[in-house]
Amino acid sequence: MTYPEIAAFTLLALLPTPATPTYPWLARQPQPAECLHRRFVAPAGCQRQAVRPGSWGEWLRGLPLRPAGTPARLYDGRLKDNQAVVAAVVDIAPGTRDLQQCADAVIRLRAEYLFSQNPNRIHFHLTTGYDTWFSDYLAGHTFQVHGEEVKAAAKPAEAITHAALERYLLPVFGYAGTRSLSREVRPVPLAEVQPGDVLVHGGRPGHAVLVVDVAENSQTGRRYLLLAQSYMPAQSIHLLRNVAQPKLGAWFAVPSPAQAEFETPEWTFASTELGRFED
Repeated sequence: MTYPEIAAFTLLALLPTPATPTYPWLARQPQPAECLHRRFVAPAGCQRQAVRPGSWGEWLRGLPLRPAGTPARLYDGRLKDNQAVVAAVVDIAPGTRDLQQCADAVIRLRAEYLFSQNPNRIHFHLTTGYDTWFSDYLAGHTFQVHGEEVKAAAKPAEAITHAALERYLLPVFGYAGTRSLSREVRPVPLAEVQPGDVLVHGGRPGHAVLVVDVAENSQTGRRYLLLAQSYMPAQSIHLLRNVAQPKLGAWFAVPSPAQAEFETPEWTFASTELGRFED
């Protein structure tokens, strides 16, 4: 192993786990008033589901939001056509290429969370099944795609930086998608939904929506979700507005077990299409 490779792995090992959620792409960490959980109070009669400190769910609950009324924009700066479904815009850039679409937005947020906790855990499968690790990327290993075949390739080793994470993610966005994301998560019943779970329909076309918060009515047991997505073309990650039930604002009631589908503003999922990352 070369010195740059050793240095990269040493830095990964020495990174401390933050005591409070951090958002590595920001120049400054968000003020409490800018966080998702402050903007969106739980529905009447509901309490937010408990989450473990340092967990994926706690991190999502603290996501920084752009000022109320900020429109969602495409990667090229144009406005998203359907602004009616946008309840808030997450303070994270969509990039300048048509890459950070629906599944990629989930991958981006998951990678940012892991980068803030333990970068050694960052890895994603491509649609072909190829498993690409961030630690390998830092050590000088990447991949090239030849037709339908993915082959290992060499690159210069580098130190761990957020810029390196962004470079690692670009080809992942290009060769991963809803099909690979649907295999990246394990199925869980919709009735057991937790913050950080993913509604994902793998295919072409497919779609993915991230559950960023969960609240529950203690009297009825009904759960309500806040949902975030990107879409096609690549665009701002945004919280969805419940246009079918405006009184709920951005919250969506979990369908009863008898219902076969879960309708979101721009995609209808089967009730069986919920998955969870392994912690």
